[in-house]
Amino acid sequence: MVSRSGMTAEPAVAVRGLTKRFPVPFTRRLISAVEDVDLTVNRGEVYGLLGPNGSGKSTTLKIILGLVWPTSGSAKIFGRDSGEVHSRDSVGFLPENPYFYKFLTGTETLRFFGKLCGLHGEQLHQRIIDLLDLVGLTNAREQRLATYSKGMLQRIGLAQALINDPQLVVLDEPTAGVDPAGSRDIRDLIVDLRKRGVTVLLSSHLLGQVQEVCDRVGILANGKLVREGKLEELLAIENQTELVLENASEDLVKRVQELARDANARLVAQRRSTTTLERFFLDATDE
Repeated sequence: MVSRSGMTAEPAVAVRGLTKRFPVPFTRRLISAVEDVDLTVNRGEVYGLLGPNGSGKSTTLKIILGLVWPTSGSAKIFGRDSGEVHSRDSVGFLPENPYFYKFLTGTETLRFFGKLCGLHGEQLHQRIIDLLDLVGLTNAREQRLATYSKGMLQRIGLAQALINDPQLVVLDEPTAGVDPAGSRDIRDLIVDLRKRGVTVLLSSHLLGQVQEVCDRVGILANGKLVREGKLEELLAIENQTELVLENASEDLVKRVQELARDANARLVAQRRSTTTLERFFLDATDE
C-alpha cells in the first residue's frame, strides 16, 4: 500500500520472529507459548487468527497490544513498536471476557471510556449516540449493565472498542456466548467496519463466521504459525476444478470436457474445488 505522500505505508500489524517463553513455577524450566511467529495484517482487511486452546492466540494478541513483553522478536502497530504507549492511540480492543462496572448504564459506560480516550463535550455526546445506534442498544442506553444479557454486554464491549474511532480493532472471541441473531449482527458490524476502511484482527472459534468475514487467516498450533494466507487460496483443493454450466443436459455433463466448446451451452464459471475452513483447520492443527 502506498500513502498519499508516495511513501510505502506500514501494515496495520507486523509481527516478526515473535517468541514468548514463560517460567514454570518451582522449576528452572521455560514453556514456549509462541515460537518464532511472523505474520502481517494489512490495512483495511479482516484478519482471522485461529488455533485450538493453548495454541498461543491470546499471548500473541497481548503482545501485539503491548500487554505482554516478548522474549524475543517484535510486534509493530502502524510502524510503531507495540511497547510504545502511543502505538495504541488508534487501536480499539474487545477482550474475550470484558469486565464492566455493572452499576453504570450503557451511556455512562461509553462516557467513561470516551473520557479515558480524551473525548469530551458534544463530540463525546454525539459519539455515544452513534455507537449505541450502531450496536443496537439505543433503547437500552439508560439500563444498568447488571441487567444486560451476555449478548448485550458483548455489544457494549464492541461500542467501547470503537469509542476512539480506531484504525485497528482487535476482537478476541467477539461472539462468545452470543445467540445466533446477535452473532449475525456482530458479523455484519465487522463487515461494515471493513467497508469503512477499519482494519480488524479477529480471534474466534466460530470457523463458519470467520470464513464469512475474513480476507486472510493465520492458524497457530503449539505456538507456531502453521498456515497463513487468503482464504480462497488456503481452501482450494489441489488438482480439482469445478465447471458450472448453464442449460446443460445430463449427456453434456458426462461429455463436457470434450464437447463444451462445440455444444450449445455456456461455461458460466470455472474454479478450483474448495474444502471448508473447519476441515482445513483440523487438518492443519493435526499436523
